[in-house]
Amino acid sequence: MKDVLSDIFDTIRLRATFYFRTDFSPPWAITVPAYQQAARFHLVVQGRCHVALATGLEFNLGPGDLIVISRGQGHVIADRPGRRPAPLEAALEQSGFSGSGAFALGHGNPDAATQMVCGHFNFTKGADHTLLQALPDAIVLTPALRARHALLDDVLRLVVRRALAEGPGASASISRLSEAFFIETVRASVGQAPEIARVLDALVDPQVGRALELIHGEPAKPWTVEELARAAGMSRSRFAERFSRLVGLAPMAYVSEWRLQRALADLTESNASIKQVARSAGYRSPAAFTRAFSQRFGIAPTGMRTDRQAA
Repeated sequence: MKDVLSDIFDTIRLRATFYFRTDFSPPWAITVPAYQQAARFHLVVQGRCHVALATGLEFNLGPGDLIVISRGQGHVIADRPGRRPAPLEAALEQSGFSGSGAFALGHGNPDAATQMVCGHFNFTKGADHTLLQALPDAIVLTPALRARHALLDDVLRLVVRRALAEGPGASASISRLSEAFFIETVRASVGQAPEIARVLDALVDPQVGRALELIHGEPAKPWTVEELARAAGMSRSRFAERFSRLVGLAPMAYVSEWRLQRALADLTESNASIKQVARSAGYRSPAAFTRAFSQRFGIAPTGMRTDRQAA
């Protein structure tokens, strides 16, 4: 059967686009700008730092602490609260950082500097899922918490080793580790985000999980609530209520949304014609597909493909 979680991440096209390590000597403070369709993380390897999100949330991090800012929100990182931050672009220019080696600020005692590994994940423009919507503004994982999630800790250690070692192939190696890192971070954050727990429960629920496997296995099939309920071994009303409660969308709303997400992925990652994409998404005509796609994403399929080609 279809691995639904893998299909979700394959479709939203999670990609690591930027990794770097830091060596910041106090005093320092940097404003990281907001960036749509992105998630960022900072792992403190040595020293301490303070992170303040635009929403008002604040965190004090020490060695081994990991923060993932899931919605690309703007934030300030500093050696302590109250510093006047410099824009990230200005700090990069000041440091002479070229994309390799350490992003260094200040000339203090290296043993007292804050050293971090930082990363930036991108999602396809417009990509979405109830799992992403369930993510909290920030996820903080301490060394003790990561120790209870061995896969996450193993992957993170590999990312850090590659980021610190650099050398040929480092960027490609890290990029290929990034999806596993992000997925395991989502799993490890269940205790901080009940909404994530709810969606993950849906994937393993005997009835709802079966329906999700069918939808993801054949997204173009003309599903009905009755057919999905029958496959799940439930009455129509009980199935619709349980699916909506766990997934966060009614069954047919989820089917429609997932078809459009698959179509978005096909448009941005393949050279299939609009007619072929429409058929794969379960639409009987390109015109009907274009109307639905334009209403969902605010741009016609041809415009989305033009944007991709121009990027």
